[in-house]
Amino acid sequence: MDLVWRVTKLETGLAFLIFFPFAAGLLAYLAGRADGKKEANARGQESGGTLRDLLVASFVVLEFIVMTIVSFSAMGNGAKPILSLDIPGVCGLGLHFALDGFRCIYGCAAAFMWMMAAILSREYFVHHHHRGRFYLFLLWTLGATMGVFLSADLYTTFVFFEIMSFTSYVWVAQEENGPALRAAATYLAVAVTGGLVMLMGIFLLYHQLGTLTIQELPSAVAACQQKNALNAGAVRQQKNTLYAAGACLLFGFGAKAGAFPLHIWLPKAHPVAPAPASALLSGILTKTGIYGILILGCCLFPQDRAWSLLILALGAATMLGGAVLAVFSVDLKRTLACSSMSQIGFILIGIGMLSLPGTEGNAEYRTLAAHGTFLHMVNHSLIKLVLFLAAGAIYMNAHALNLNDIRGFGRKKPLLKAIFLTGALAIGGIPLFGGYVSKTLLHESIVECGGGLGMRLLEYTFLFSGGLTVAYMTKLFVAIFIEKNGNPALQEKYDRRGKYMKPASILALAGSAAVLFIWGLCPYNLMDRAAELAQGFLQLTETGHTVNYFSPGNLKGGLISIGIGAAVYLAFIRRLLRNSKGEYIDIWPKWLDLEELLYRPLMLRFLPWLLGGICNALDRILSSPLILKTLSTIAGALCRILDSLADGLVVTLRKTLYRDSPLPHERPEGNVLTESLGRALNAIQALGNHTWRRKSPLHRDYLHLAAVKNEQFRETNRIIQRSLSFGLLLFCIGLALTLLYLIWW
Repeated sequence: MDLVWRVTKLETGLAFLIFFPFAAGLLAYLAGRADGKKEANARGQESGGTLRDLLVASFVVLEFIVMTIVSFSAMGNGAKPILSLDIPGVCGLGLHFALDGFRCIYGCAAAFMWMMAAILSREYFVHHHHRGRFYLFLLWTLGATMGVFLSADLYTTFVFFEIMSFTSYVWVAQEENGPALRAAATYLAVAVTGGLVMLMGIFLLYHQLGTLTIQELPSAVAACQQKNALNAGAVRQQKNTLYAAGACLLFGFGAKAGAFPLHIWLPKAHPVAPAPASALLSGILTKTGIYGILILGCCLFPQDRAWSLLILALGAATMLGGAVLAVFSVDLKRTLACSSMSQIGFILIGIGMLSLPGTEGNAEYRTLAAHGTFLHMVNHSLIKLVLFLAAGAIYMNAHALNLNDIRGFGRKKPLLKAIFLTGALAIGGIPLFGGYVSKTLLHESIVECGGGLGMRLLEYTFLFSGGLTVAYMTKLFVAIFIEKNGNPALQEKYDRRGKYMKPASILALAGSAAVLFIWGLCPYNLMDRAAELAQGFLQLTETGHTVNYFSPGNLKGGLISIGIGAAVYLAFIRRLLRNSKGEYIDIWPKWLDLEELLYRPLMLRFLPWLLGGICNALDRILSSPLILKTLSTIAGALCRILDSLADGLVVTLRKTLYRDSPLPHERPEGNVLTESLGRALNAIQALGNHTWRRKSPLHRDYLHLAAVKNEQFRETNRIIQRSLSFGLLLFCIGLALTLLYLIWW
């Protein structure tokens, strides 16, 4: 009985974590509207919102507390590490959620990040418009993100994935200026395209395996292979179908993760989005894409060489490309955004190594890769929380992000300097910080795997990308906290003593940095233990040997990257990316932009040109007099036949089943309900005119008014039905095309 009660409470807590933020967001928005009306100033600016801000802070704190309690209850006291929650009948297939070690840890990380970002948001948005809207979608995105991480099947993942894409779009468009709206359009285009392709992959996968439940995917793949074991052609067809489904899903998840070549939204969205939103976009929302890619690698393509090589290639391109873009960037938040792309590449390398098949007795690298992948996910989330919140504190005071404008801002701000340095050292892979531990595990997985020239090149790329990380983070730290600004008056303003953050903002930044520092300082007690709890989700049972992170061999890899970073910073950044005045210059070619160079011309020029050419060709074919006359004759004959059949059917039905019923009289307007209501109101009016309203009688024809209101209501319904019909028509056309493709394929 106690176990049943405990499981029931945990299931309730699981549902609370997902659906409470949606209700909380609406409540906070309404509270802000009511509070704002009371305190609106004469200039029409949005003001007030004290109650709303307190509610938002309370909601995110409550979410974190509940997530922590549910996680410890589910994982402790000998309870099973997996908790399930099923909500049947929703969206056809129902919604299914689960809680295990991986989801517990990442759910806690997400709730913690939302809490800190919301606390800083109160000061960050104090002079901004549309704060209520931002908080509404902040909480809604929290619920959608929790739905993704706690999903137990790919259909539930897809539903909340799409909700998350649309709600987070508002973050990017928050400022409503030209760059923000353009970046938001890019973000939405990538998200929608990725979602549609992902849906196609889900159709294919369900058709092939008959299940979308994440834990059932490995056994379903094995059963499908065993079923077709004696038919080589069926095995190839089944494998090709799985590859096609996996490619579609990889497209959708990779777009959200910011993997090359779908990374184009990252460098555009982060500089224009508010800093608290950037911290969540980079730290958490990209991990929802990684979550999906992990499912593909661990459950759908375990130890599949072709799939792992694809992920390794994408990871290497993403890792190196993001690092190069960050080195050349002269904008603080753009540099951090490109850094996020690079770190996603590191994580993809781990996923690729995790999926790579090994010989018997040589699979230790898979455990190293699994632990390194998960720990680098958590590390990157916490690191970007610290760095983007620090960037927000800088922007709140300097109102600029260009390195030349904010040079020297933090020279006399020791607390902000320590906070930023904590994040910079962690992401640079410096020993005693969390990033060093996860990168060491990933590097060791490559070394342990061996594999000849290809793995050696991958290792070199890994170390060089790590060196570039050290270089661009050194550039940021030196520019903001060591160098002096070229404008003496501006530097004097920056050095002036005074409060540059309120206590709540200090709590958010210092608390985030403290968690990151303690997390990295305890690699064996905290990080290794967390990795062991998460490895069940990664389809691993053996924990592997304990890694001595500070042995000479492991320190060597970190020191090589540090040496490369020092060389790049001194020989390249200091010499070639600065002018004679010490100002940072942007020498990256403007034309070398994948979005402007490829995607926009493809979508806005080439495809319309191609479709237009096809339409013109069809028009020329159909404009032939002979063909046109023949088609017209056939169409006319068919229409006459169908018209006659329809008329005959209607007449038959009207004379039989749907014969008109005789009415005692024909109503001039309205119906039975409006007539009854109108007569009742007219009677009440007459009674009132003879009693309490004798001095000021009313003379309204409620019979007519009720009929008019009824007609207005019906017309509104007809408009809605027409809109819905049009939407459903488009949906049916798309669904029909999809089904035709599936049948043909």
